[in-house]
Amino acid sequence: MPPSKLDEEYVQNSFHTYLKSSLTQAKVEKLIEDQVLASAEADLMISGPALCLYFAALRCTTNPPSVPLPRATKSAPPLELTADNCPPAFLGFLAVWAATVPRIQGLAPHHQHDLARIICGLDPISIPPNPECTCIAADLRAVAIEISQRRTFQDKYASDLQAALDAGSRNGLKVKTSFVPPPDSSSASSPSSVLSAFPPRSPSPLILTQDTPEIDFIRETLYSALAVVLEQITASPTRNPHPLARLFKYDPPRAHFAAVSLAILEVATTEGIIIPDQNAIMCVSAREIGGHKLTLNACPGPLRPFMSELISIGRDAQMMQVADNDATIKAIEKGDEDIPEPMFERVKVIIIDGVRVSGDSAESGGRRRRGSIEGRGVTFANRVNALGLSISKINAFREREKMVFEVLGPRP
Repeated sequence: MPPSKLDEEYVQNSFHTYLKSSLTQAKVEKLIEDQVLASAEADLMISGPALCLYFAALRCTTNPPSVPLPRATKSAPPLELTADNCPPAFLGFLAVWAATVPRIQGLAPHHQHDLARIICGLDPISIPPNPECTCIAADLRAVAIEISQRRTFQDKYASDLQAALDAGSRNGLKVKTSFVPPPDSSSASSPSSVLSAFPPRSPSPLILTQDTPEIDFIRETLYSALAVVLEQITASPTRNPHPLARLFKYDPPRAHFAAVSLAILEVATTEGIIIPDQNAIMCVSAREIGGHKLTLNACPGPLRPFMSELISIGRDAQMMQVADNDATIKAIEKGDEDIPEPMFERVKVIIIDGVRVSGDSAESGGRRRRGSIEGRGVTFANRVNALGLSISKINAFREREKMVFEVLGPRP
């Protein structure tokens, strides 16, 4: 008889217990500063869970890797999370994490510290840097992104951040985190500002409101792309539904984030929207025929990091598509029967399905997915997903987002 699966809520609560201690440890080791914990930068939704996975890998002593879980009571027997008792919803996360354990433990101590720094968006100290650290960080951040897209995680993350802030606080002074969970598709949006998604390292008095025209231009451009993505989902045939159509049925929060990320890719690769060599975006505008050209220099300071990353993603996505086309043409010219999977298509698969460790499995068009979770595809998908999470924290973008999904999104 197979072992019974652990309760999903119990595993969730255990993760948050470890997350609090991981954030506190990162604070002690100066990987994350108090002001970052307090400001609740958008990337903290990714680096926090990724650090938790990293510390768990360092502590792991079993083979195959497992996670010791906190005891429900003092008299309860010790319990470990394994592939046999893991709830199905978390099995993919556990598999990817388990694959990183021997890689992390095989690193030299100084490279392990570099890995933690990379997870937190800091530069590695070692010269030259170990490329394996970058690959492992991408895998951990990919899992962290999927975790952070879960509503149950978002609802509890503020208390995790606050616990880390309170740890070691002196003179009775308490700093309160400003983290506010992104609204789910079934609730009204909660107040936020662009500063909470991309807070500057130094305080700034500038607050962007919904009347800021630059936000309006970018917002309408993203909404237009989101409409295209949602139309592709709803227009797909019943016999062969769009992958996101299935995701909307069994995991609406993840489908919501995936749709936003695909909309970012739509903006990035639609000809004429992103103009990398001019650091500009040709935005949708109801008043200007042909659109409004918004340059990075004309963008308000708090919005500039967001726009800069969007332009950078556009530049890299366009180069990726060119490289994919060149590789396909070369394979055809050589008469190769095994046409390489385009990296750009791989990125979209990761955004929709998440990162997984699996053997080769048949995919559409006769292609086969690689068992490896390493590669540029994971890193690039992480960037797109991270930008999507950041968008969800900006009130000016999300204030009408719910309406877009309600009107154009797939019906349950």
